[in-house]
Amino acid sequence: MVNHSGAVNIYPERKEEDPSGINAWFSSLEGYFTSRKSKYGSFSWIADAVKAVQPQMQNLNDQEILKTVQKIKLLLKKQSFSREAVAQAFALVREMSGRHLGMSHHDVQLVGGYVLLNGMVAEMETGEGKTLVATLPACTMALAGIPVHVITVNDYLAQRDAAWMTPVYKALGLSVGIVIHGMDPAARRAAYRCDVTYCCNKEVAFDYLRDRVILWDRPSQLRLKIERLCGGSRDLQVVMQGLHFAIVDEADSVLVDEARTPLILSSQAEGFYEPAVYRHAMAVAETLVSGRDFILSKERHTVELTRAGKSKVFLADWDSLASGLNEKQQAHLVRQGISALYLFKPDKQYLVKDGKVQIIDEYTGRLMADRSWEMGLHQLIEIKEKCEMTSPKKTLARISYQRFFRRYIGMAGMTGTAREVAKELWSVYRMPVVKLATNRPVQRRHIRDRIYESEAKKWEAVVKTVSNLHAKGRPVLIGTRSVQASERLSRFLVDAGLPHKVLNARQDQEEAEIISKAGKTGQITVATNMAGRGTDIQLAPEVIEIGGLHVIGTERHESARIDRQLFGRCARQGEPGSCQNILSIDDELVQVYVGRIIRWMAMLVIRLKIIFFSNRVGNMIFNMGQQAAERRHLRVRRQLLKMDEQIGESLSFTGRLE
Repeated sequence: MVNHSGAVNIYPERKEEDPSGINAWFSSLEGYFTSRKSKYGSFSWIADAVKAVQPQMQNLNDQEILKTVQKIKLLLKKQSFSREAVAQAFALVREMSGRHLGMSHHDVQLVGGYVLLNGMVAEMETGEGKTLVATLPACTMALAGIPVHVITVNDYLAQRDAAWMTPVYKALGLSVGIVIHGMDPAARRAAYRCDVTYCCNKEVAFDYLRDRVILWDRPSQLRLKIERLCGGSRDLQVVMQGLHFAIVDEADSVLVDEARTPLILSSQAEGFYEPAVYRHAMAVAETLVSGRDFILSKERHTVELTRAGKSKVFLADWDSLASGLNEKQQAHLVRQGISALYLFKPDKQYLVKDGKVQIIDEYTGRLMADRSWEMGLHQLIEIKEKCEMTSPKKTLARISYQRFFRRYIGMAGMTGTAREVAKELWSVYRMPVVKLATNRPVQRRHIRDRIYESEAKKWEAVVKTVSNLHAKGRPVLIGTRSVQASERLSRFLVDAGLPHKVLNARQDQEEAEIISKAGKTGQITVATNMAGRGTDIQLAPEVIEIGGLHVIGTERHESARIDRQLFGRCARQGEPGSCQNILSIDDELVQVYVGRIIRWMAMLVIRLKIIFFSNRVGNMIFNMGQQAAERRHLRVRRQLLKMDEQIGESLSFTGRLE
């Protein structure tokens, strides 16, 4: 790999395209007109090619397999990823999977593997075996000598998938590493030196930022050797080998949803405000009145001080603190205090656990250990919750997910929900989406949404529905948007005498056990988004006979894709199953993103109880809310990428790219 100056780079990564001018314009234009660049049928030849080679692999003993591995390695080096080389590699991986896991890749999975190998996004229905599909391109790339990162949405899935697939890799003489939160640099370094490394998106991105802090000036190999002769050791401190090839599981979540928030590497700050300053700012914020002193926008998640509010802030006794804050800094801290009071809620955006404020990831429902909000917000929330105040952080490096993943030399993705964001995946990452067929016909039955005028009536309907299904012996998975909602529903179920399990950020240690029992006869599971992606609920044989798992959505999310992921927990791999939304006009999506007059009209129609008409109106209202939320999130992602590119251009003049 060659760096910008032409010297050999010890940290291979892709050079970013010029984000300005005509390139940006064409990128946006292409993204607007592009949905799917390729069709499933154009890759179907790979299944026939693999099955033609398969008989050669079936009678090989262990020693002959190792010889075949060496032949395929040589073939890949000579012919690169030619049809012949790929077919032989896939056939060998398929054979090893059958021997060591008891599962051979079926035709659709072979096609999916080839789509990934070609740097595309494979849209596969939930339950179609994406974890197994990833072994095909991962092994082929690794056999060609290219390090591979298999990136998942959380540590639990990284550990599970790596442990599950390791026998296949080992049978081919490939090493497997796992990177999870809490590992020390030496362990991370060893994991990244493996042929295939399983890791969470946040861990790999922050490891990259830490390496960039060390290699801030992108030194050449020669320069590092000279530095080592002079006592330096920068090249020994980095943990990664560069950004070669990534297979991103749940690609829409990682590459699109997560892209709204910049990745910021920070350290303990010195010289910031004294704790008394934050306490004073919170005290001032508590005296201000919404509508008179400040305007709160829940949709945009912003706070604006009115003229009256600014007067109150500036007249507060800041001088007694000897803080030296100017009026702009005072207003900023008070706005953050208002945000802490009204926009950030316990058991929704964060959890108070072990005396600490811990952020809840809104997409996965999991706690984000050691993460904190910036610009004083975290400290103000700690004051609000009467927790011990942590030290503010100072930024060492920052990057957006878009820019980070665009630096991989090669990248592919897989998910069950990509079609809605196909244009964005192309315009930002140059990754076309290919919709794959299912191995077996989908038997998921969508029951018409039920929409109520109040939250109380909604919960009453949920409990009644669960009770009826429980009496028949069917397992039920109930999806909620927050810890708060899951625990509220749990209390209603207890009052109704319905035994159940709750899976949210408080029970994250029990996740595997809860999921393992969720498909048993009569089991009731209440879960946040933790059960929305990557969870495979195994059904008991008697459950399949009575209709399979039933999934209930109690709120629509801001992205329709997250709703589809929840419903994808049922009717997997040709099994029966059903799903339904039970909603109310009081739900947050409608309250935040739909106007008051439209909400009132919808309420009136629903109260008339004309079932067909009220359901159509109700669905229209929720669709309006989702579309408004998705438009807002798209704007946020675009603004973040534009700002990140501008910062990158500015810093490039100083020699620092992050």
